[in-house]
Amino acid sequence: MLADQLTKYLAVLYLRGQESFVLIPGVLELLYLENNGAAFSMLRGRQGFFYILTIIFLAAVTAVLRKMPDTKRLQPLRISLLFLTAGAVGNFIDRVLHKYVVDFIYFSLIDFPVFNIADICVTVSVAVLAVLLLFYYKDSDLAFLSGRFRKNDGQGEEADRGEEK
Repeated sequence: MLADQLTKYLAVLYLRGQESFVLIPGVLELLYLENNGAAFSMLRGRQGFFYILTIIFLAAVTAVLRKMPDTKRLQPLRISLLFLTAGAVGNFIDRVLHKYVVDFIYFSLIDFPVFNIADICVTVSVAVLAVLLLFYYKDSDLAFLSGRFRKNDGQGEEADRGEEK
């Protein structure tokens, strides 16, 4: 999040009102853009929607992280969720402070939409989460999400919910 906010600050300071700064001709440029939408400028001007969505997302991730057992096997999931959260918070800060998100990285080679460090965190972490959930974790690894297991037992034992056995 710090890297995101720092690079956005530098983009505002050095790129706003300037021509794009070409890093690799025909491939990569730094180009200042104020995006008041979401990815690919969808839902332009719906800041209230983004505020609510981000707050709900942060509450959900906080709940998952609190329930998640502190095991080595779940570390990739924890790290991915933290990077996803950092990206969401980075762009949320922009929306609250400026009513838009500062974007500045442009791959001209493929005419990809302009993006920022927070967008990279979100995109990469979602891809990693998809791979983890589809190919790495078993249902039993994620049973903590349903409340059937104790948080820190590390063994996957069923929690005693006060029911008679």
